[in-house]
Amino acid sequence: MISRRPLLALPTLLAAPALAQSDNRPSITIAVQKITNSNTLEPLREQSNVGERVFYSSLWEGLIGRDWLGDLSARPGLATEWRRVSDSVLELSLRPGVRFHNGDEMTAEDVAFSFGRSRMFGDTLATAQGRTLPYGENVPAPRPGKELPPEVPAVARRAFPALERVEIVDRMTVRFHNATPDVTLEGRLSRFGADIVSRRGYEEAATWLDWARKPVTTGPYKVVDFRADAVLTLAAHDAYWGGRPPIKQIRFVEVPEVASRINGLLSGDYTFACDIPPDQIAGIERNRAFEVQGGTILNHRLTVFDKNHATLRDPRIRRAFTHSIDRQAIVDALWAGRTEVPKGLQWPFYGDMLIQDWAVPRFDLAEARRLLREANYRGEPIPYRLLNNYYTNQTATAQVLTEMWRAAGLNVQIEMKENWSQIMERGPTRAVRDWSNSAAFNDPVSSLVNQHGPNGQQQQIGEWTNEEMNRLSVELESGIDRARRKLAFRRMLEICEREDPAYTVLHQNATFTAKRRETRWKASPAFAMDFRPGNFGS
Repeated sequence: MISRRPLLALPTLLAAPALAQSDNRPSITIAVQKITNSNTLEPLREQSNVGERVFYSSLWEGLIGRDWLGDLSARPGLATEWRRVSDSVLELSLRPGVRFHNGDEMTAEDVAFSFGRSRMFGDTLATAQGRTLPYGENVPAPRPGKELPPEVPAVARRAFPALERVEIVDRMTVRFHNATPDVTLEGRLSRFGADIVSRRGYEEAATWLDWARKPVTTGPYKVVDFRADAVLTLAAHDAYWGGRPPIKQIRFVEVPEVASRINGLLSGDYTFACDIPPDQIAGIERNRAFEVQGGTILNHRLTVFDKNHATLRDPRIRRAFTHSIDRQAIVDALWAGRTEVPKGLQWPFYGDMLIQDWAVPRFDLAEARRLLREANYRGEPIPYRLLNNYYTNQTATAQVLTEMWRAAGLNVQIEMKENWSQIMERGPTRAVRDWSNSAAFNDPVSSLVNQHGPNGQQQQIGEWTNEEMNRLSVELESGIDRARRKLAFRRMLEICEREDPAYTVLHQNATFTAKRRETRWKASPAFAMDFRPGNFGS
């Protein structure tokens, strides 16, 4: 007699290949200038524009999400709702049924672990407000085992300077306890670096670097392969809580040259070509089969100063830099008018915290020359460290800037560097560099304090500090009176942009992505590329 058990199993065995063959979702390839700067996929180490494009809406998710296709305002994410318990405590209800890439269900235990000492804060304390947590001259290599690289707690305290602990109320409820009042806790939980990890996934990784190159998260796509400086391959996470992802596989490939990205798109090698300079848009769109999407984003391009440099110690010389720049000429000539000169380091989505009557320093060569004479500047060379088009139009902008500065009498000399470690390296030749600042949420602490305050990158690497700015940063972070906070913000702009310049804003940034017109997809008003259900092929 033949057993029926093998026969009953037969339809299942036959169905498995058929099911695989029925997956007709597309695989796409995206050509980018850079995948990540740190060669890791951990947001607490990769705080960058290029990282934002790869990480968000594809791989990493936080408790409070963002409207990636709208105004970037807060939306329910891995939490469905939240409420204030006090000025320093926020309670969140977790979304049921969220699955990590390893199949585990997300619970309050994962959330508490994500914001705990072993993954985020190390031995730093919630009293870090107002005191800088420096990190070394170069970004150090991860150490053996699970010890955190030093810059991880430094970045964590930049994002959450006074977060004390996460309380597990029950399996699907958590409370965030801050050491001080903080009206921006909701915003902080929607920012980069506030993402949820699988506790089991983290603990099972052999080393921190193993984790950081293949993190276990909740996003619609999961890491299949990551080869540093070359390619990142993601595959659909079909148990995604937001619905079945519309793409089977996404490959990000590093193609540093603009021409190669464009040619690869036109030849069919790439589905998308990112970081397209404005002067290339018309040429691409002459072929009616292709289009370029994009525009301004919540990011400003800056020139940054190291006030420890022998010549730049005098703030009058840094002020002369700011008055020597014809920003509108840069926008018109290099960006074809597709971006604009903003009102300093702020954005309209700050709402009533926006300083409406603020402006960047005026273009005034006479004032720049007067300041240089007053400072007794004698033409000493001032190094300008530069990467080769990490930012769109970076090299061309630098060449224009050096000519503008020369017209005022500043002897600025470009020094080309290969990577960010060389750009940031301390020493007597660190003077001027390029940068950009984003607004991670709709409050000034998300940019001005986050990047230039006590635990902003400028102060952590020892480029710039100002005692009054640091004191006001704490007031902005912990104050609950909006009128007082706005006065503090205005004074901070006065210090950082006019009196003791830490930086000067060049223009609002913009990003442009090329694709075939028939590819149904909408660009976000951000570096992030959204490939969730509903924004590809529908």
